[in-house]
Amino acid sequence: MKTRRWRVLIVDDHAPSRAAVAEAVGAQGGTVVGNGSRVEDAVRLVDKHRPDVVLLAVGLPDGDGIEAARRVMTALPCPIVLLTSHTDPDITAGAVEAGVLGFLVKPLRPEELAPALDVAVSRFRELEAVRKENEELKRKLESRKLVDRAKGILMTRMGLTEPEAFRRIQKTAMDTRKTMAEVAQALLLTNTMGPLSTTR
Repeated sequence: MKTRRWRVLIVDDHAPSRAAVAEAVGAQGGTVVGNGSRVEDAVRLVDKHRPDVVLLAVGLPDGDGIEAARRVMTALPCPIVLLTSHTDPDITAGAVEAGVLGFLVKPLRPEELAPALDVAVSRFRELEAVRKENEELKRKLESRKLVDRAKGILMTRMGLTEPEAFRRIQKTAMDTRKTMAEVAQALLLTNTMGPLSTTR
């Protein structure tokens, strides 16, 4: 099996800690793609390097790692592991709320690094899959609502039964190589402009 490999971004203003983390990442078969030392570096560096996982120190000169995590998760979501020198319940709660998926305590024990990064990366993939699934379901539901409304218009306007109205939308979609939702949307738009297109 191929050695674990992550492309890691480290944001930590403490040089010795950063060096220790970078060494541990390398020893576990990962690559450090970038380093930063401030909250304001985080999003810019994630955008530049597109890492597999970000390691953020809690204490940063212009704020804290939780704020940096929040900014990253809002702008460019990716797996984040927090480096902290003390496990404070408030920090943990704030970090989880910001989207952090793992914790490592300083001074770093190299053997803890790989499991923490693996868990964060796989957990992030799971969450992304669920998010995409939810978006897909939402889209399908919206499409169904559009088609139902369009069917109603055809039934009223043309005296069609529900199956006939559905088939008409379906056939138009196939003929025009559009989705049924797009056909329904167009029908709803022309209907809202009713007085322009129908004789009174």
